[in-house]
Amino acid sequence: MINPWILIILLSISTFVSRILGVEMMAKREVNPTLQLYFSYVPIAIMAALIMKQIIIPTTSGQLIISFPVLFGALATGISIKVSKLFLPSVIIGMIVGLLVRNLFYSS
Repeated sequence: MINPWILIILLSISTFVSRILGVEMMAKREVNPTLQLYFSYVPIAIMAALIMKQIIIPTTSGQLIISFPVLFGALATGISIKVSKLFLPSVIIGMIVGLLVRNLFYSS
């Protein structure tokens, strides 16, 4: 299993390199609207993949389990961003909700 931090670093580098190469190759060309739309969705697709990897966790027996603290934290963040349009406070709210769910329902 690959370390999540290595995955984040590799995905960040690949996103950065693809953007730079795209800009260099297309600097004096008009960009096709379809290609421009594709590149606008790459960062959000990478973030969605990383978040889903944290929510749905494979076990050693091959089953998938859902991490409810991460799920509720992500939902709280998404709802907060939709309502308030403020990123940092929404992330803080999501972290607090995730910690509360973990400490209230999963404490030993």
